[in-house]
Amino acid sequence: MNTALVFAGGTGRRMNSRAIPKQFIEIHGKPILIYTLEHFEYHEEIDNMVVVCLKDWIERFKGHLHRFGITKVTDIVPGGETGHDSIYNGLLAMKGKARPDDIVLIHDGVRPLITDELISENIRTVKKYGNAITVEPSRESVLISNDSDFISRVPKLSQMFVAKAPQSFYYSDIMDVYDRARSEGFKSIDSAHLMNTYGKDLYMVKSSRNNIKITEPADYYLFRELCKASESQQVFGI
Repeated sequence: MNTALVFAGGTGRRMNSRAIPKQFIEIHGKPILIYTLEHFEYHEEIDNMVVVCLKDWIERFKGHLHRFGITKVTDIVPGGETGHDSIYNGLLAMKGKARPDDIVLIHDGVRPLITDELISENIRTVKKYGNAITVEPSRESVLISNDSDFISRVPKLSQMFVAKAPQSFYYSDIMDVYDRARSEGFKSIDSAHLMNTYGKDLYMVKSSRNNIKITEPADYYLFRELCKASESQQVFGI
């Protein structure tokens, strides 16, 4: 079974949207989170979804699922204090239901521009190598500093990649490292960071274009314009 674990438990402080969390901001009458879920809803290889949601927004979220015909969500789980905690909550909700060799695609609820091909490639790569980390080549130089003052190293640009999502794993593997981190009090930046910390080899999948994460107002406006461009292409063929 292939499960999309979508975490949408953040409040979006950088979006300056105090009344509405960023994942529930609407574009053309549809919440950003629903745009994201639709990719998994209509993908033939995805069997179900587990969504981690802000506790106070769960009932409203259920209404959105009904309104937009999202049927693959089997579990809605309250979010944690951090993204790490939210993912752990989602994985815990799968215990007793998921098999060790089930594939889990962990994805940001505010990353709505993934493609069917990217989802399929994540699944194929997990089956071949055991995991799949969606990445994008860095377009600018990355500088490494140990003290935030002196630049200690400038890696080759050809070796630099930006981790994105989905980040996909066999359920037993990802549950194991999150359990270990929990027992040791360690919290990761993301799942790729956690797997690397515990010595796991990781394998890359090249990201689709425009796989942005909506965290700031500029990201919202970019997504809105990309939606307009997509609609024009479908209607007018331009």
